[in-house]
Amino acid sequence: MLKDEILETIIKYNMIESGEGIVVGVSGGPDSMCLLNNLIQINKDEKIDLNFKLYVAHINHMIRKEAKEETVYVEQFCAKNNIGCFVKMEDVKKASQYLKIGTEEAGRKIRYEFFKEVMQKTNSSKIAIAHNLNDKVETILMNIIRGTSPSGLKGIEPIRGNLYIRPLIEIKRTQIEEYCNKEKLNPKIDKTNFENIYTRNKIRNMLIPFIKEQFNPNIIEGIDKLSKITEQEQNYLDKIVNNIYDDLLIDDTQNNIIKFTTNAVTEASLGHSQNREYENQIILDLKKFNNQDIVIKRKIILYTIKKVYGNAQNIEKIHIDDIIKLCERNIGNKYLTPHKNIKIYIKNKKIFFIAYPKLP
Repeated sequence: MLKDEILETIIKYNMIESGEGIVVGVSGGPDSMCLLNNLIQINKDEKIDLNFKLYVAHINHMIRKEAKEETVYVEQFCAKNNIGCFVKMEDVKKASQYLKIGTEEAGRKIRYEFFKEVMQKTNSSKIAIAHNLNDKVETILMNIIRGTSPSGLKGIEPIRGNLYIRPLIEIKRTQIEEYCNKEKLNPKIDKTNFENIYTRNKIRNMLIPFIKEQFNPNIIEGIDKLSKITEQEQNYLDKIVNNIYDDLLIDDTQNNIIKFTTNAVTEASLGHSQNREYENQIILDLKKFNNQDIVIKRKIILYTIKKVYGNAQNIEKIHIDDIIKLCERNIGNKYLTPHKNIKIYIKNKKIFFIAYPKLP
């Protein structure tokens, strides 16, 4: 039974604990309806020692004319199953224009912000997303096409930040569709998924079927196997990097606003006033860093930026290579800004990573 496979995934990754509140992102499509219905069944099964409170968060993007019908469908399903349902109407096209980002990115940003909002309102602790195995494979193929690092081969992770959980991540799309038919859920189908405009749709509707027909009918399972092997190896490498980082670390000042005085590093070279404040600072030993292998150097830089800033989004290979060159040349009064809130410079045989306050 599909319920048993999903439960196995939940237990395997310790996704849910008894007593927790779980917010489920539900669009009304096959994936999210399959996820919601199975979580309901798991929660009701007296043989399963796992009790949790379910809430639904639904976003109406106000793009397609069918959106209102999907919202009504989700609301009625939740009412029938006595589940709290939170709905948000948001004009994503207008939001994307205002934010100056793509429609897909704007929709994703709005969805996840709303999920967190519902989580706070309901005092929940997890957000369940309906990504499945096919989504994971599509993501990996997208990453490969764009020129990914090994970490990009991991694809979508079962748990992210101990907040987002994906109980369907080991379930194929065909299983989900069969389940929806069997349970007569009658999910709503987003017709834009069949339009080959976006890269993901092209991979889903064109590339994967072509590979299945011409090369490997088990491409989904094959790439999933690659992903799991990569994850194991990356986890091992991360442990090594953590140990090396501890050896390189000279100072770690986190979550404090401290006056930074430039002294020998001139105000002009750093591009900020002499007493500009910063939130977080990490200092590494330059000589020890330069003695590391290039692979370790790259990992250390990413790891340090994540620690000092909270994430390494938009930090690309070119940024990392420039930081390595800066360290190898050991030139004072030079700095790099991978983005506007991070500065990295060399001084007194030390590498300084500084994260400036994020302006509202």
